[in-house]
Amino acid sequence: MFRNMMILSNVLILLALLASSDARRLKGSKDDKKKSKTYKGTKSAKFSVQIGDRPYYILDSLKEGELKDQLTECAKDIKNFEKSDWSIGHRGACLLYPEHTLESYKAALIQGAGIVECDVTFTKDRQLICRHAQCDLHTTTDVVTRPELNAKCTVPFTPGGSPKCCASDFTLAEIKTLCAKMDASKSGAATPEEYIGGVASFRTTLYQNECPQVPTHMESIELIKEYGAKFTPELKTPEVLMPYEGDYTQEDYAQQMIDEYIAAEVDPSAVWPQSFLWQDPIYWAQNTDFKQAVALVGDYDDYTMTASEFAAKVAGLKAAGVPYIAPPTNMLVALDGNEIVASNYAKYCKDHGFDIITWTLERSGPLVNGGGFYYGPVTAVIDRDGDMFELLQVLDEQ
Repeated sequence: MFRNMMILSNVLILLALLASSDARRLKGSKDDKKKSKTYKGTKSAKFSVQIGDRPYYILDSLKEGELKDQLTECAKDIKNFEKSDWSIGHRGACLLYPEHTLESYKAALIQGAGIVECDVTFTKDRQLICRHAQCDLHTTTDVVTRPELNAKCTVPFTPGGSPKCCASDFTLAEIKTLCAKMDASKSGAATPEEYIGGVASFRTTLYQNECPQVPTHMESIELIKEYGAKFTPELKTPEVLMPYEGDYTQEDYAQQMIDEYIAAEVDPSAVWPQSFLWQDPIYWAQNTDFKQAVALVGDYDDYTMTASEFAAKVAGLKAAGVPYIAPPTNMLVALDGNEIVASNYAKYCKDHGFDIITWTLERSGPLVNGGGFYYGPVTAVIDRDGDMFELLQVLDEQ
């Protein structure tokens, strides 16, 4: 299963005939036919799945060859699309919508995401909200344009400065007054209004004009339940000293996130909790029923590890029974001549029995210049948007 930017994630449906659905399905993703008081996700979606024209544009861009021929036949044959657990809305549908808003999550769900991610952090009054980082409000909301709230930021905006505004600087009630926006800023800006600009050319501000709110984690749960999908919340690494205010520990924070799924009567089989701090998935695997824990990989130099170094690195995860590991796409591939193949790191993950979730399929913008970070070792053979299908085929089959 792969963790994908939802604006593209539904192109994965076009690969449905290339591998068996069972091989790509998450454990616990099948509907439980027995009656249960807990929510496990539903087979049907709230609305018919709409993938738009983007996948077909990418297909046209793909180099001529067997893969393009196969996908073209799939595209001709498939008339109705279904949501898929193989497709995860990473921050929602954030190439079009402001990330981590209900609007972004809805778009991802309508595009067929079977699973949606809320990045979880906490406010000054210890309420859980969806933000990609604890301290990103200055680039993902209009907070710096609100003088009374800007003054409360860890580092307030000043002309030409670099503000830093954290969820922990504000109460939930204060955050609910903000308007979310595309994640962007303009360095050296003279005014707050200028600072909150700078949106990348391959994104749009079309859907931020009606002041989308920053959702709570619980609001994201209720929305995703309404659409019949599942959950992969990421517990964001705190950017404040823990224990917060002396008594709110990392374990308290990790447990609070799980407690909200329990309160919402969500079955553990429908949740894949994730964190870059490996103590969190270890905690969930050992102390909760939410054992589909995901260890996100943020040490990118691990790509060059030897087999023995990898074994030592993941020993704690293995001992705790953590089943998933989640490196970025660039750590899972390498070049063999001009051919994209699975990397040694990917092979180590499989050899140790981990299921793999990866990120992010489409976040690099146009691929004419090699794709940047997410394509890393294979940028030499990346020169068009269609090449992401080549990458995806390797991730799927190898």
